[in-house]
Amino acid sequence: MRVLHIGKFFPPFAGGMEYFLADLLPALHSQGITVAALVHAHPSVPAAGPQPGQAIPLWRAPCYGRLLYAPISPTFPLWLARAIDDFSPTILHLHLPNTSAFWALAVARARRLPWIIHWHADVVSSQLDRRLALAYQFYRPLERRLLATSQAIIATSPDYLNSSTALRPWQAKCQVIPLGLNPERIPFPAAAALTQAAHRWGNASFKVLAVGRLTYYKGHETLIDAVAGIPKARLIIVGTGERRLRLENLLKTLGLQDRITLTDFLPEAELHALLATGDVLCLPSLERTEAFGMVLLEAMRFQKPVVASDIPGSGVGWVVRQGRHGLLIPPNDPDVLVRALRELAESPQRRAELGQAGRLALQAIFDIKQVAEQMRSVYETVCHPQR
Repeated sequence: MRVLHIGKFFPPFAGGMEYFLADLLPALHSQGITVAALVHAHPSVPAAGPQPGQAIPLWRAPCYGRLLYAPISPTFPLWLARAIDDFSPTILHLHLPNTSAFWALAVARARRLPWIIHWHADVVSSQLDRRLALAYQFYRPLERRLLATSQAIIATSPDYLNSSTALRPWQAKCQVIPLGLNPERIPFPAAAALTQAAHRWGNASFKVLAVGRLTYYKGHETLIDAVAGIPKARLIIVGTGERRLRLENLLKTLGLQDRITLTDFLPEAELHALLATGDVLCLPSLERTEAFGMVLLEAMRFQKPVVASDIPGSGVGWVVRQGRHGLLIPPNDPDVLVRALRELAESPQRRAELGQAGRLALQAIFDIKQVAEQMRSVYETVCHPQR
């Protein structure tokens, strides 16, 4: 089997889908599956084809920014045809949402191949960003054609699958395979990184970490309001995005600059050191745009408890219930969030118990090797349906 993955971006671009794909490809390779990927370039890594000596070929198509979170890549169909010619895949594995994946409908070489669609998230008709509802009117017809033509659809949690209006007509060819993590990719931080992390935390007695883009659905304002009510807590928010100035102004208004810090995206070693030295990870997202929460698996890796929003129809609550490594709260409720954080602040033993449960869940459910084994079974079914 030769599988060409079509994704949005790839590390060093920081994102949950991107790190998952980077973990998945080597895991599939170790299963004896020949894999490659076509993604978009970004400012830190220019457009290029596979490099000499690469075990897993990677094409990065030119990208000229993003429009409503979608990459602008007019030459993507040419790169798709080129990748198919050079790699000769037997299956296309399309990771959605990604507008460039629609070019598979137009490229003749792609249409001759079976497709698997990896459904990471709906294009949510957001109550917070109304532009998405308008854009989805143009996106949906192509999305439906892609789904109708696919041989199999992979959803990342049963909760998300059951709540997805877009997937409802295609339930018969859907199955659930959770996202996974390669814990070997994330070694325990070196002493220098741990020292730097300790300096960032200062002398706080309760350390709360949040990781993610500073964007409309992440709920950072709710988290800031909650931490304001816990005087002994220190919060570090790691990420960049369009809401940075708004959050900075909120911190000034509340007078919290000494207890809450906004950082840009950090190198992995520094981020992992903050996870290793913090007390709790918080994911206070507001709506189903937060479909899974890969950072919840990273918390498992470092045996850290989590406090996360139990978003109706999202996979976030499912991940925490499977992992049994945290507390779930209603979205956008600072009072409940304060109580959950205080509960963990006052009980180091409870934090340790939750952290240990997460470590076991990562081994049993979310290890990338197990995810790759399930994916291999899907590939075999698509290639040999008679079996």
